[in-house]
Amino acid sequence: MNPILNTDSYKLSHYLQYPPELKFISSYIESRGGRWNRVIFYGLQAFLKAYLSQKITADDIKEAKEFAAPHGLPFNEKGWEYILKEHGGALPLRIEAVAEGSVVPTENVLVQMQNTDANVPWLVGWVETALLRAIWYPVAVATNSYFCKELISRFLSETGTPSEIDFKLHDFGARGVSSFESAGIGGSAHLLNFKGSDTISGALFARQFYGADMAAFSIPASEHSTMTAWGKERENLAYANMSERFGDSVFACVIDSYNIENAILEWSKLMPSIKERGGRVVLRPDSGNPVAMAILCIERLIELVGARKNEKGYLVLPDFVRVIYGDGIELERIGDILGELKMRGISSDNIAFGMGGALLQHLSRDTLRFAMKASAVSKDGINWQNIAKEPISDPSKHSKPGRLALVRDGKHWKTIRLDELASEQNQLVPVFENGKILREYNFEEIRARIANG
Repeated sequence: MNPILNTDSYKLSHYLQYPPELKFISSYIESRGGRWNRVIFYGLQAFLKAYLSQKITADDIKEAKEFAAPHGLPFNEKGWEYILKEHGGALPLRIEAVAEGSVVPTENVLVQMQNTDANVPWLVGWVETALLRAIWYPVAVATNSYFCKELISRFLSETGTPSEIDFKLHDFGARGVSSFESAGIGGSAHLLNFKGSDTISGALFARQFYGADMAAFSIPASEHSTMTAWGKERENLAYANMSERFGDSVFACVIDSYNIENAILEWSKLMPSIKERGGRVVLRPDSGNPVAMAILCIERLIELVGARKNEKGYLVLPDFVRVIYGDGIELERIGDILGELKMRGISSDNIAFGMGGALLQHLSRDTLRFAMKASAVSKDGINWQNIAKEPISDPSKHSKPGRLALVRDGKHWKTIRLDELASEQNQLVPVFENGKILREYNFEEIRARIANG
């Protein structure tokens, strides 16, 4: 990908639109609110490594110039030639950001960027498209997953075993996203909160960009083709084969190819063997109303194989069987299912969830109302003039004026102007300057930061 063309078309004309005396621009990124009141900051490091630290070349400039004219736009050839000559193709930008894994209330600055060379103030706006896209998506997925974890943890604390949280939400989203890269970015963002995933690219992404040895774990599991290939009349043999192959370990089996209740009955006949071998089967009923079917499955299993009451007074299936529901699952539906189980005296220990499109794809920049705005300009890089967007038609879109700082007092965060910082510690730390990455975070460090809030 030509890094010069990793922008919006209209950006190509912006170098002609700034005041001639302007030499420096400072811009920032924030979530202006939206679905949740907090965000998990994540993903910038991967973008810096994969894209922004890439140097532009003469061939990149030539290609961009040849593209711009027939596309209907001017091209700042002199500006890009200057970057190539004076900076060796490295982008003269400085970026500071809050530490990855920080849990920050919305409406706070997360990233701030300015040019380091007075001759290229237009470069800050040029990068906006790629930088904003690189941040809003992993932040949205990580935050979505985080609030799912909060919800499930609450029910586990009330009815079950909180220590089981790591594997209560499994990523089924690889096939439902727009690209392999999206699966990697989103899949790794989910793994900040949970450890179960079938999105291989998420684990690979966490390894490549954040040094994770193995961030995700999965188990043998069936799909409908491996069950229906036996034929309806031999469904019991399909299950027997699964039990024989994997019954000494944890494994999952889909049970809605035909009749869920019949499938549960057939599996109950195989469970003594699984129990004897120390294994666990996780049954997946994925058709019908999720609340009704999850409840039906668990209650039928209780009838067939029994259950014990835990110390909190809720029923728990024997260790050799559990349920996972993975169709139509989203945050609200998880709450519906767990709430119904609790009302019926059934522990949340009995069920895990799989989430696909709702985890990795049903999100947009508007989910958390992400925006990048210019907030200060300067003629000399020393004296700064505050600027801001203030539409009278929508106060929620007012942007923040000035060069910014982010301060923290315990779990309380606040955005202030940099000239108001005084003795407080700025939580925005330099991460990139003139093509070089200044600060790296590893995956376990990010996980720990989230866990500590």
